[in-house]
Amino acid sequence: MSALETLGLAALRRIDPERAHGLAIRALQMGLGPRGGPFTSARLATTVAGLSLPNPVGLAAGFDKNATALHPLSRCGFGFIEVGAATPRPQPGNPRPRLFRLTQDRAAINRFGFNNDGADAIAARLAKRPKGGIIGLNLGANKDSADRAGDFAAVLATCGADVDFATVNVSSPNTERLRDLQGKAALAELLAGVMAANLHRIPIFLKIAPDLSDSELVDVAEVATAAGIAGIIATNTTLDRAGLKSAHRGETGGLSGAPLFEKSTRVLGRLGALTTLPLIGVGGVASAEQAYQKIRAGASAVQLYTGLVYGGISLADDIVRGLDRLLERDGFTSLEQAVGTGRADWA
Repeated sequence: MSALETLGLAALRRIDPERAHGLAIRALQMGLGPRGGPFTSARLATTVAGLSLPNPVGLAAGFDKNATALHPLSRCGFGFIEVGAATPRPQPGNPRPRLFRLTQDRAAINRFGFNNDGADAIAARLAKRPKGGIIGLNLGANKDSADRAGDFAAVLATCGADVDFATVNVSSPNTERLRDLQGKAALAELLAGVMAANLHRIPIFLKIAPDLSDSELVDVAEVATAAGIAGIIATNTTLDRAGLKSAHRGETGGLSGAPLFEKSTRVLGRLGALTTLPLIGVGGVASAEQAYQKIRAGASAVQLYTGLVYGGISLADDIVRGLDRLLERDGFTSLEQAVGTGRADWA
């Protein structure tokens, strides 16, 4: 991390977290972020669900909700980028404050509630996306929708022409009863609608919660496979608050960051024993070693977001290069060789 980035992070941590996030996006738009591209090597380059990635470290949804920083983010070292979540109609989300830093726990709690500019505005920005690279969109549902399952298909129909993949997000804890759509029958119906709307035949991923029981994971794996889903993203934020120390630990919303690492990685390991679908590991990744643990637990790629709050935007490149060294250290000539080699530790 450069001295300038260190100073910038220190300044951002002194102001309201949501305002700090907005300023971070603005700084990227002004060209204050990295200016290179994603680091790659023969070990790191990989293919996930037909997507050719220069490296397996992606940006999770939520950082660039409205696809306003695609060009600068494409220069920040990520092997792929996911924007959104997008809903059919614009919505303001939940009242502020709705984002809280848990510095002592290296974590965050958010209850944004799918605040975004709506599918039409986001589609217009995606149409001007940078050439090359892999960009995906997280699909969401409007809070007041009469047909939430149909909302996911509607967003895909609006935006699908200009993204390389899409993610069905039924696991956010911040829209009331949204997680009910993870039930077996409801999920099968929802996914059938999304797949029917997938006119551009892009890979569709399913993002799940870390709070599912073993039997619910069995159902998710079965339904996702039957529906033709390309892979599963494990996991979204958690409602668990065990072991937290920070002052904001009692806030409602989804917990992300360091406390989520073990829980999300265990879900990842269990899923690897239930399905042959590609898995993307998310939750608490803030170092190359943690990314490597996710991969050895069964992830073909990883994503990060909250780690950037504490490690800065240069963290992505640091993780990518460190991961390359770890693969070399252990004698792997390709990322694929390492996937799942440590699953027994987590399943």
